[in-house]
Order: sequence, then C-alpha cells, then structure tokens
Amino acid sequence: MVRKSHFDPQRVREEIAIAAARMIAEDGLDYSTAKRKAARQVVGETRVAGEWLPDNDQIEEEIREYQSLFQGDSQPAVLRRLREIALDWMQRLAPFNPYLTGAVLGGTAGEHSDIHLQAFCDNPKEVALYLLNTNVQYDVSETRHFAGRGYVETLSFLWRPTDEGRDTEPVGIHVALYSTDDLRGAVRADARGRLARADVRAVQALIDESDDSPSSN
Repeated sequence: MVRKSHFDPQRVREEIAIAAARMIAEDGLDYSTAKRKAARQVVGETRVAGEWLPDNDQIEEEIREYQSLFQGDSQPAVLRRLREIALDWMQRLAPFNPYLTGAVLGGTAGEHSDIHLQAFCDNPKEVALYLLNTNVQYDVSETRHFAGRGYVETLSFLWRPTDEGRDTEPVGIHVALYSTDDLRGAVRADARGRLARADVRAVQALIDESDDSPSSN
C-alpha cells in the first residue's frame, strides 16, 4: 500500500468527498458512515486521521453535483414531496413551534431521506400526547442537542399521506423535542448565510420557489 505521506491531502479529501456523496445520494447513508466508508475505500485503511477527511460542507457540495448529474430527473420531485409532507406536519404541530432541519431543508434529500423536525415548547411531553391522540404510533430515542448540550428526546414514526397509494413508500419523520428556551439564538445564520432550521413560512417559500423553478433545490 502506498503510504499517505505520498498523497496530496487536498486530492485525498476531494476523492473521499466524491465517494461519500455517491453513497449518501444512492444508498441513503448518513454523513459520518459515508465518510468512514469512503475514507477506507480511497486510502485503504480502517482509520484515517481527521486532516485527511473532508468536512460536511465539502461533501454536501459533491452531493449537489452528483444529484445534478445523475438524479436531475427524479431528485427535485422527491425533494418536493418530502418538503410538502414536512410542511403538513409542521402545520399539525404548529402549537409546538416546529422547525425543519437537515437534508430536506438543505435541498440534498433523496428517496432514502427522512424528515427531521425540531419542536420547541414549554412541555415537550405534549407533543407525545398529541401524537397519541391522533393515533400515530411512534418510537422514542435520543438525538444530540444541536448546541452540543447532551441529548434530547426524539419521537420517530413512519408516515404516508392519505392521498398516496399503499404502494408508495412511507417517510420516516423524527421530531426532536426542545424547550422553548432552546429556541433563543437557534435560528441565526452560519458564516455562509445559511440557516440550520426553517419555520413554516420559510418551508412554504421553498415549495413556492420550486413551482417557479422546477430544477431548483
């Protein structure tokens, strides 16, 4: 095996990002898993130092490139469906200040993607009660707090809109439960001007934009 000292770090990162993007777009892998598998594929080692790994922004750009080249006829429609389902559930969960996050918001979601929502309310248990009252069977797990402060309870369930046939695959929906105080400062833009989460009006605007420009993410 060629030692990494003979590699160009920038090129290695690019190759790992390209390979990881393909795994995410085609197989629905999460970023962390795809990055590890891609690193083993490119470098040939089970453990790769962080300096050789691309960041998630670089991988995301490669996902967009891959989808544009190989999924341009299908991905926009898949994304729109996911955003419409997300909007429907955000409207249902309106009393709990829901926000959309993840690939469905960012525009790189594909047929294997789930919908990730965040709810901010004084009593998160009311979200669980709402789901029970609407006969939605959910599983309970934990998601890392977006600010790195431990973990938050997350309710997950499968959903198929009533106007879709039974041959249509249901969508996984995950609702992470936060306190109202967690919302303070949570919607600030990053260094690139992007928001990590979007409210109902912002999601509706994204759907409206896709009507004007079908190929837009």
